[in-house]
Amino acid sequence: MSIAAFIAGLPKTELHVHHVGSASERIVRELAERHPGTVPTDPDELRRFYEFRDFGHFIEVYLAVVDLVRTPEDVRMLTYEVAREMATEQHVRYAELTCTPYTSVRPHEEGRGMPIEAYTEAIEDARVAAERDFGLVLRWIYDIPGEAGIPSADATLDWALNHRPEGLVGFGLGGPEIGVPRPQFEPHFTAARAAGLHSVPHAGETTGPETVWDAINLLGAERIGHGTSAALDPALLTHLAETGIVLEVCPSSNIATRAVAALAEHPIVAFRDAGVTVTVNSDDPPMFGTTLNREYEIAADLLGLDQAGVAELSRVAVRASYAPEDVKARLLSEIDEYAAATRL
Repeated sequence: MSIAAFIAGLPKTELHVHHVGSASERIVRELAERHPGTVPTDPDELRRFYEFRDFGHFIEVYLAVVDLVRTPEDVRMLTYEVAREMATEQHVRYAELTCTPYTSVRPHEEGRGMPIEAYTEAIEDARVAAERDFGLVLRWIYDIPGEAGIPSADATLDWALNHRPEGLVGFGLGGPEIGVPRPQFEPHFTAARAAGLHSVPHAGETTGPETVWDAINLLGAERIGHGTSAALDPALLTHLAETGIVLEVCPSSNIATRAVAALAEHPIVAFRDAGVTVTVNSDDPPMFGTTLNREYEIAADLLGLDQAGVAELSRVAVRASYAPEDVKARLLSEIDEYAAATRL
């Protein structure tokens, strides 16, 4: 069996994947037909629309798609259909989906925005249905859109604490890093952690190692989204390895946004060699023309992994997740059974 075939059937866990950013061409087209305007519905035009020049352009495109999610019905459809594709096309068994409620709940121009209660009901209804229909266990990470500043942090924290959905496990920080210093969000992460939420900010994707240090020292990060620039700081690599802080690595994303120049230069090998725990993830897969299966193939190639190594990569993601212990045990058992069966 080829590595690609093995990966395709391997039960997998996704820890760094964005809610709206997971909308496939099919889902985006349906949303764009519901809300005509800035996003093309023609397949060729939509593919060109996703050709990113740099990280700033990616943010522009991402926000254009975000603007298509305007009603609770949009949220529910998006969530359920993303879950369908994860389960049926990528064999994902557990996922922590990063949601940014601020972009859907905050007041927009006339006719936009929705109450947080409606947003929460929509994602929770989809979560329950996805587990029932596809066997996919979903959990949520609420993240602050950093470009919107303190008001977005205040609102996101309020919703996480006072309108907490049953599936919420983490508190994050996304968006641009340049010009968005991490220290300003320290009080928000302190409050979220005190309420039992895990700290999972993005850091070190488009800025240097100091942003990762800030995420660890000020935001109490337990996992780091991307963390690519950590490879530039040997002391940081040692700290990550010794403390077990996990880096959520997304190779194709880093290339598409120009955070890394080429796959051959991706620091995942340096992370592995330094003893840092890494998980492999897809980030915003349709936007970057990838899938979780493809990211596992890339990681297998870069790290020189055989089937046993790839299976262990999947186990690492389970252990790094915030899934309930019974779900973790079941997922690990599924991986072991699959790995054993494919050796026959």
